[in-house]
Amino acid sequence: MQNDRLISASERGPSGPRSRRPLPPWVSTTALLLPTYGWLTLAVFLPLLTMFVFSFMSATPMGKAPIVFTLKQYRAFIDQPYLVGIGITSLLIGFWTTLFCAVLGFLAAVALVRSTFGKTREMLLILILLPFWTNGLVRVFSWTMVLRENGFLDSLLHIIAPDAGSIGFLYTRYAVVVGLVHGYLPYMILTCYIALVAIDDAIIEAASSLGARWWTILFKILMPLAAPGLISGAVLIFIPVIGSFMEPRILGGRVGVTMGTVIEDQFTQAFNWPLGASLSFTLLAVVLAIFATFSGVLRRGTVA
Repeated sequence: MQNDRLISASERGPSGPRSRRPLPPWVSTTALLLPTYGWLTLAVFLPLLTMFVFSFMSATPMGKAPIVFTLKQYRAFIDQPYLVGIGITSLLIGFWTTLFCAVLGFLAAVALVRSTFGKTREMLLILILLPFWTNGLVRVFSWTMVLRENGFLDSLLHIIAPDAGSIGFLYTRYAVVVGLVHGYLPYMILTCYIALVAIDDAIIEAASSLGARWWTILFKILMPLAAPGLISGAVLIFIPVIGSFMEPRILGGRVGVTMGTVIEDQFTQAFNWPLGASLSFTLLAVVLAIFATFSGVLRRGTVA
């Protein structure tokens, strides 16, 4: 008994029971972030760093040619001027795809937030996510059956107007944009939906009670308040679209040559990894420059 009292007394401090010393904040923060950043380092940063090193090489390191570090690969746009036109085409396709996704996605998100409730809204959200559940290659090839001459679109037209000509536009840049909009539209709908669902209904009711028309509410209230969602969706869409290669190759045919298809050819056909890597990082630098140029405008739109 006396020993127990001595032990219990030793475990008590001068002002009560002895408490364990808490870990420093940086230890717990590091423990939480280490798995995530460790995975990002292995799966993203190290491969990017490897490709960045490849872009300065004179030949693919797996070959027998001697390796010399040079800036020659980054002169591709000067030595091969046709790449400039391909780059502009890729940026235009990215711009139009993002624009159509912004218009359609924002209106769809407004209809989803303002006109649906409960299980109906949940069902529509599932339908929006449905394209992500199917293989992207299947989605793109399905558009070839719709847009080709004598395809589903032509068949529907001939039912209405039997003497009408063909309106199929497969193997055009318009077909590429249609396929890309279909693939990336859910990103814009979801980001706009998240921004719109956070808007207080009292703001809309107050505007309506003061006599605001629906277009005033849409353009003066909903759109500025949903600007963060629009900007996030634009970033999520524009960056991967300008580097896409599956939709341009399948739906564009001979006119579907973009930076994405050129880069893919360098890696898979020409086996010129340094040139493919340099084109990839050049395209990344152009995208970052575009967003840096318009970052002030985007920030003001977000604050507004």
